[in-house]
Amino acid sequence: MTFTLHPNLLRKTFVCDLPLCQVLLEDESHYPWLFLVPRRPNIARMMDLSPLDQRQLMEELDLAQKILWEEFHPTQINVAALGNKTPQLHVHVIARFLDDPAWPGAVWDHPVKKPYEVLEKEKLVLTLRGLFERK
Repeated sequence: MTFTLHPNLLRKTFVCDLPLCQVLLEDESHYPWLFLVPRRPNIARMMDLSPLDQRQLMEELDLAQKILWEEFHPTQINVAALGNKTPQLHVHVIARFLDDPAWPGAVWDHPVKKPYEVLEKEKLVLTLRGLFERK
């Protein structure tokens, strides 16, 4: 079996591949929002990963959090792996700010959406890709 993205994740913007995970960007400019998707077939939960892959996921999750923290200086970093709507394992890493429209609530299905401008998103992807490659 080969790794393929769930259709819900195909709509996200590719940033880069890490040793285990594919890093994707949510098109929501209110909060820098990444997804870490382990490139393993048929994985729905973290416990479905091998112990080695679980440790690698934690290392990559730590890296993603630090990149968002250092680059955007948020108030908080939210990390979640829900899987209710998208059954493929993916971990949300979201930089949150006191003045974002969903604060202090959850970003899930918040009615205020603001996609990135095309050039803004391209610049952000290049910046994030560079930060991941340097670490």
